[in-house]
Amino acid sequence: MSNRLIKAVIFDMDGVLIDAKDWHYDALNKALSIFGLTISRHDHLTTFDGLSTSQKLKILSKTFVLPESLHGFINEMKQQYTMDITHQLCKPVFHHQYALSKLRENGYQLAVASNSIRNTVKVMMEKSSLMNYLDFYLSNQDVSVGKPSPEIYNLAISKLGLKPEECLIVEDNENGIKAALASGANVLKVDSIYDVNYDNITQYIEEVEKNA
Repeated sequence: MSNRLIKAVIFDMDGVLIDAKDWHYDALNKALSIFGLTISRHDHLTTFDGLSTSQKLKILSKTFVLPESLHGFINEMKQQYTMDITHQLCKPVFHHQYALSKLRENGYQLAVASNSIRNTVKVMMEKSSLMNYLDFYLSNQDVSVGKPSPEIYNLAISKLGLKPEECLIVEDNENGIKAALASGANVLKVDSIYDVNYDNITQYIEEVEKNA
């Protein structure tokens, strides 16, 4: 490991390790529908993707008549619905287990840095059987500002005890990619959870190290 440049891989969670983008979308819309509001698929993809629920609600209060006093209740309902869906649908994915176990075997440190709340990250990592491969995980409750701020990635890098250039971040959405790039780390952009496999990650690491 000592002569390698990249020493750790930090994963975003939704859309990277867990196919949960639609779960969050459906859960928030279910909570909003109580008040006659919905987020369209287009707005979800162009504006809200990768933001935390509280960030999404702040935007909605600016664009719709959504009183801020309801944020707490809607957030609570949304988290409850997310958990219901997670318990139904979140299962181990072999190519992720394989990738993380091989990376770990090869001496890489592994972490998750997600804009979701801590309990969601914990439950999703446990139900997907990925928790045992991680050194730690971070949620939006570990930072004062969520992505697109780089704060969560800066914190992850410092917890790993590494420099940004020694880390690879795997991200899928615009807000997360902005945060990852701003941290100064190397960034592998993926389109879906199916791109997150051992070959893609190690090929990217090889490229980075070849060009370093």
